[in-house]
This record gives sequence, C-alpha cells and structure tokens, in this order.
Amino acid sequence: MKNRYQKGLIISLLSMIILMTFTNTSHRAYAQEDPLNIEADAAIVVEASTGKILYQKNIDTILGIASMTKMMTEYLLLEAIDQKKVTWDQEYPVSDYVYKISQDTGLSNVPLVQDGKYTVKELYEAMAIYSANGATIALAEVIAGSETEFVKMMNAKAKELGLKDYKFVNSTGLNNNSLYDMHPEGTSKSDENLMSARTTATLAYKLFNDFPEIINTASISKKVFREEGDYPIQMANWNWMLPGLLYEYEGVDGIKTGFTDLAGYCFTSTAERDGMRYITVVMNAKSNGKSIPEARFIETEKLLDYAFANFKIQELYPEGYQIKKESTVPVVKGKEKEIEVYTANPIKTVIKNGEAEQFEPVFNISEEVLTEDGALTAPIKKDDVVGTMTVSYEGDNGYGFLTSEGEKTMQTDIITKTAVEKANWFVLMTRGIGGFFSDVWTSVSETVKGWF
Repeated sequence: MKNRYQKGLIISLLSMIILMTFTNTSHRAYAQEDPLNIEADAAIVVEASTGKILYQKNIDTILGIASMTKMMTEYLLLEAIDQKKVTWDQEYPVSDYVYKISQDTGLSNVPLVQDGKYTVKELYEAMAIYSANGATIALAEVIAGSETEFVKMMNAKAKELGLKDYKFVNSTGLNNNSLYDMHPEGTSKSDENLMSARTTATLAYKLFNDFPEIINTASISKKVFREEGDYPIQMANWNWMLPGLLYEYEGVDGIKTGFTDLAGYCFTSTAERDGMRYITVVMNAKSNGKSIPEARFIETEKLLDYAFANFKIQELYPEGYQIKKESTVPVVKGKEKEIEVYTANPIKTVIKNGEAEQFEPVFNISEEVLTEDGALTAPIKKDDVVGTMTVSYEGDNGYGFLTSEGEKTMQTDIITKTAVEKANWFVLMTRGIGGFFSDVWTSVSETVKGWF
C-alpha cells in the first residue's frame, strides 16, 4: 500500500513538472511570437516604400475586414479617374438602392436626396472621410453600372494585384444583411468581405504606392458635406489618430477604419515621420479583453511606436561593391585573362537598430554566361550583366516582404567593370601552344617525381 502511494505521488509530481515546463515553454514561444503583446486577432507593420514586414501576428488568418473594404473601392475609383473613364466633376443621379441605404442612420452615412445629383468628388470625400456607405455604393454604380458588376471588378482587381486570401461580396464592407435584400447578385444574404492581415496590408501598400494622392483626402479630420447646400452634414473622420481628434498621433494621415459584428474594430493606418513611412493593420482589436472603438487606435499606437523607434532605411552596400575573393572572373579567348565585376546599384533596406551586421552579401554569377570551366568568353562589353548579388539576413526578424517587387530590393545586378576584346588568332594560337607544352612539362615532371 505504501509503495503504491509513493508511486502515485512520484507520478503526480512528474506530471506537474511536465505541465509546468510545457506551460513555461508555451509562454516563452508566445512572447517570441508576439513581443508587442498586441491585443488583436491579427496585426502587421510594414515599411511603406518596400513592403518589408517588420512585425506580424496571425497575418494569414482570414478575417472580416468591414469598411477597410473601401480601400479597394478607392483603388478602382482612382484608377478610373487616372484612365479618364470617370471625372471628379461627373454628376451622379441617386438610385433607389443608394437612396435607401443612405437614409439608414444606423450605418455610417450622409443622407442623399432622392432626386438630387452629386459629383464624384463629393461622394468620394463622403466615403474616404466619413465611410459613408450610400456614397460608396453610388461610386460603384458610377464605375461599373451596378454594385453586382463592381464586385466582379473588385475580385478581378484583387487577382491582378496578386492578392491572396480575399473575398469581396459588396463595395462597402457591410454585412449583406444590412443591404435590405438588395445585395449584389451571386452573393448570399449573410455574406461579408474577408481578407487576411497580410492581404489587407498589401492592398493598402498597392493603393498608397499607385495613388499616393489618397492621403490628401484620407488625412482630412473634419469636413462639412455640401456646406453650401440645404442640408449640410458634419463629417468627422472615423480615424481618431488624425490631427485634432481624440487619439491624435504624430504623422498619421490615413487610411481606413472598419467595424461589423463579424470583423470587430479594425484599422489600416499609415504614418510618416522624418522620411520613414509605415503601414499597419489591426483586426478585431480589443482593450483589456473588451471590443471597443478606441482599441484599434491603442493597438495601432503600439505598432507605430515600435516601428518608429526601432527601424531605419540604411544603405548596406554601395554601387560598385565587390566581394574581395570574388571580384574577378576568368576570361577565355580575350586579350586579358580575367575581368573585374561589381554591383550595378546600391542596396538599401529597412534595418532594425543594431542589426547591420546580420546581413551577408552573396555573389551569383549566372551559369548561362559561363563556360564549363567557369569563365566568361570574350568579347565582353563594359557593364555587361553577368549575375546578381543577393543579400541574406541571419537575424531573428526576417519576415520577408509583402510582394515580389519588395524582394527585388534585396538584390542588384553584377556587371563587368571594363571591356575585354577578343584576342587575335596569333595570340590564341600562341596560348594554345604554350598550354600544350605546359601540359607536357607537367606530365613529365609528375612522371620523374614518380621514379623517386
């Protein structure tokens, strides 16, 4: 009986030790995964010019995006403006569908007059500043004729932009339940737009870099809709991090908030200081476990503080950089027997403070331009591209880039420093004879050595 008791006690103690070890390990793993302790279902920070990811949490989990959807509507509108398919002063007569949605005060809206006409610019400002849903559907009708056709354009554009993990079912980000049974054809009544944090950040990255003018409107804190009209409407931007608003943060000038019951409180921000610009996304943000509007700004502030305090763009390797032991390549059939090579362009990237030594350059001479013996063949021109230099990262923050274009910022062409003319037949013949006698002498020498 005593032995059984002792065995049971030992087993219990061992179980507790294993459980404590597993728990501690799990906490350590979580801390490593989320060093900022971001209270959101997903979050990401990227540098805006390259799309380099600086922090990530659950960025490939597909979640509701609510009114962050309107970034795609903005993209398609600004593209249509750029292509002169739509003009800012173009007038829109209000459809029954748009009128009905715009009158719903339970949604974010500027009520539109049923027999009124509104310019594209007015509707765009209502959408970008106040997230007005009726105005957004109006723009979809301007661009595509109907929201049904516009949704097709949204999904086609997402594919064209290389987005992954997305589903667009309407132009606004509302749940289709809110559209009074007038939701786009081919979608269900309970459908809602979905994306991952990575995809949302990629859309924001494409939107900002293709149409940087979005900031001109997204950064407006307050504006009156139709100030000179019969029914002026005060529009305060839902982005409370803009100047003069509740959670004002230095440098924030965009882009889009969102909320539905499915998505929770979301926010895609962009901010610029001292030449550094970042894009952040938080999805279903909470504060102390509570789903409240300000949570998305509190968590975004953590992300931006981290980015601005810890990262900078730095030139790792200048134009004309050489790796000492790989600075020359053998040449055959040329007046010279080797040629110097170096990088065509500098490589700049976003570096975390103190991590410059974590990068390593790698020269890759293309096999396509080399002989079987690893030489270039004359004639060779100055600045001929013979390969690429890539940069590998050995640190702990290698999250990669949003796009393949970003990846390319970590490489540059390797080019020839000078030209090498082809040697004439006499020089080549002399080298051939010299090479023949050299081989004979080497063979004789080896044979003689063997005798002794």
